[in-house]
Amino acid sequence: MLEKVRVDKWLWAVRIFKSRTLSTDTCKESKVKVNGEIVKASYLVVPGDVLTVKKEGFSMTYKVIGLLEKRVSAPEAIVCYEDLTPEEELNKFNAWYVGGLGKSETRDRGTGRPTKKDRREIDRFKE
Repeated sequence: MLEKVRVDKWLWAVRIFKSRTLSTDTCKESKVKVNGEIVKASYLVVPGDVLTVKKEGFSMTYKVIGLLEKRVSAPEAIVCYEDLTPEEELNKFNAWYVGGLGKSETRDRGTGRPTKKDRREIDRFKE
């Protein structure tokens, strides 16, 4: 039985992120907190830890119940954490994700690709 697992591996294994790279990058960007403290990807989580993850601009909260090192199916992963995300945050996320608001970004036809400056402004606006 595992006693400790890297936070980036755990987030990937329980399917909070699609890839381990996304999980690691989120940790590097200081968007993952364990028990209220910002942690690196190599931080070891134990059962009982509370993780706060900023994903797509939303703050999601999870409590570690079981440890996984390898990615498993969704039904197996659900039993390894408890979702403590506040109701209003879940409603905002569901409206954005399910309603497709996040995918409705469009540019006027013929304007071309965004410049580097435009890209930075878009990123700042999304945060």
